[in-house]
Amino acid sequence: MSKDKKTLQVNELAAENTSNADLEVVSEAAVDAVMKKYDRESNTRVWTGKPKMVVSLILAAFSLWCIWVTLFSTFLEEIRLTSFMGLIIMMGFLIYPAKKSAKPRENYMPWYDIIFMILGTASYFYFTFNAGNIINQGTRFQWYQIVIGIVGVAALIEVTRRCVGIPILVVAGFFLIYALTYGLTNPEFFGRVKYLIRNLFYTKEGILSTPVNVCSKFIVVFIIFGAFLERTGISNFFISLANCVAGRFAGGPAKVAVISSALCGMVSGSSVGNTVTTGSVTIPMMKKTGYKPEFAGAVEAASSTGGQIMPPIMGAAAFLMADFVGVPYSSIIGRAVLPAVLYFLGIFISVHLEAKKLKLTGIPKSELPKFTHLLKKIYLLLPLVMLVVWVSTNMMTMQRAASFAIVLSIIVSLFDKDNRITPKKFLDALVAGGKSTITVGAACGVAGIIAGSITMTGLANDLINGIVAVAGDRLIIALVLTMLCCIVLGMGVPTTANYCIMAATTAPILIRMGVPIMAAHFFVFYFGIVADITPPVALAAYAGSAIAKSNPMKTAFQASKLAIAVFIVPYMFAYSPSMLMIGDEVTWLMVAQIAVTAAVGIFGVTAAIEGYLFKHMEVYIRIIMAVGGLMLIHPGRTTDLIGISLVVVCVVIQYILGKKQGDELPAEGNTTNEDATNANATNKNVNKQILENTEGYED
Repeated sequence: MSKDKKTLQVNELAAENTSNADLEVVSEAAVDAVMKKYDRESNTRVWTGKPKMVVSLILAAFSLWCIWVTLFSTFLEEIRLTSFMGLIIMMGFLIYPAKKSAKPRENYMPWYDIIFMILGTASYFYFTFNAGNIINQGTRFQWYQIVIGIVGVAALIEVTRRCVGIPILVVAGFFLIYALTYGLTNPEFFGRVKYLIRNLFYTKEGILSTPVNVCSKFIVVFIIFGAFLERTGISNFFISLANCVAGRFAGGPAKVAVISSALCGMVSGSSVGNTVTTGSVTIPMMKKTGYKPEFAGAVEAASSTGGQIMPPIMGAAAFLMADFVGVPYSSIIGRAVLPAVLYFLGIFISVHLEAKKLKLTGIPKSELPKFTHLLKKIYLLLPLVMLVVWVSTNMMTMQRAASFAIVLSIIVSLFDKDNRITPKKFLDALVAGGKSTITVGAACGVAGIIAGSITMTGLANDLINGIVAVAGDRLIIALVLTMLCCIVLGMGVPTTANYCIMAATTAPILIRMGVPIMAAHFFVFYFGIVADITPPVALAAYAGSAIAKSNPMKTAFQASKLAIAVFIVPYMFAYSPSMLMIGDEVTWLMVAQIAVTAAVGIFGVTAAIEGYLFKHMEVYIRIIMAVGGLMLIHPGRTTDLIGISLVVVCVVIQYILGKKQGDELPAEGNTTNEDATNANATNKNVNKQILENTEGYED
């Protein structure tokens, strides 16, 4: 966590004993506690002194090795992939303990972890140093080679349990048990084990399949780039920029949270991590403005989760999608712009209407950063801008573009003395990049196990045939069933692994139903992400509720309501692939028309759910508004005209009724404009400190 972020955080526990007039800001200790509870990556061993230096050097060397390999290596792909996984296993055991501990011992690693680490790492390096012979021997495997494969699979599963969690292993365990009991035809159990291990460990149909290949080739370099980018102070710049753009409007802090979380989440690629780090600043500000705790936590969770669909980085799954679909990465990020805008438009409308309903004010203009001051640091965006230019114009490969962007991040940091990347920060960025790669690499490896088990047993084809038979020629049924599969299988599973599973199991269902391959993969990608805020396993929402000190389940349901656009937009591009600019006959006029109708539809549904537009809505108007918005999902001139007409009529009615009624007093228990103003005045000094430390503040 950066020094600037530390200075703007006050102990949350002490805030519990203060009056409501005091502004709560979350301490670093509280942030760490929330991260350890909801983010498996934060539960690490405690290394200090020389052992810490050794572990840090290993992680940094791994990051440098990954960059070198992706740019310059010419050896066999099997050598690259097995050595990558061997290092992931080794670092996984070094960093992550077998279980959580409130007070972990310093510089301690039990003997059984050391043995498991050595055996697991050696199993992959055995393949690395004997790759040529193993490839040439075909299916003739000795018993000791099968044992080595079993150890390798077991080590991967254990590392994944430690740094990712149980849910993905439940899915993997189901498919492995199915393969060993019913899926494979060999009558002898050892024969089934031998066939399964050979395919999962020694071929590119299992652990070494597409997910790990893409991770080791592309994702790891972008993870390291993100680590360097964060150390340039770009997160603080994004928060200041969001304050400058939206802070002064009604409910300004919530709008700041939406914008800053979208931008920061794009870089971090972690729903929980972004919710906690950004939310430690934005959630207390939202609460003191007058938003209810559940709403404040939900806004941050929904916005942070949506950061993974925000171009140009989109977390890590976008690289996998490019490989699965067989298109350039630039093609993915170009098509992702409109759906991402619609997603955040829905959240933005919700927070605005909620602010109007509660009569909330924004941040006083005198306390906001000056845009002219922010312009002085616009150079921080240069690495992102150039990355997009290099990739979209095909000037260089993705990994080379990311590597150059890392160098550019270091250069631009030199212009800011407070965020200059010193040798220490350089090492820290490499260490952070290496550590983050462990989780993604392990998740991709297990995703390969799942995909391989499904493929070799033919289960994927059975699932596709079953759902297609149920759906018949009704696409909506296939879409709903696919959505449910994505949400259920995605609960508690990292985005990258979740997308790999969905790409292997559910995306082919939609393709069989006639949905273009790009639209099908976007559909499962979106609904895999939304699992992070969908009850009952809504990790991002629960993390937001911990910061907001709200009811976790209420926060999760509120986050799902705020993110209603993500439940609608995928249906739009499934029915109308033109939204993703798919098809030879697509024109910019068509895309613009779809964008307008989609925006109106999102507005109608969001307003109906919020129940407020100029005044509180009657139930029948909410129903009509929702119906009008939903009619705009299906493309067609008739449905578009009816949908827009219903939404417009409801808006006009609400406007007239609102003018007649005048300013309506808020419901009992809500914060009035006067209350919010008084709270802002009382906390002026504290708010000032927050804004000073988010960069760009001028008195």
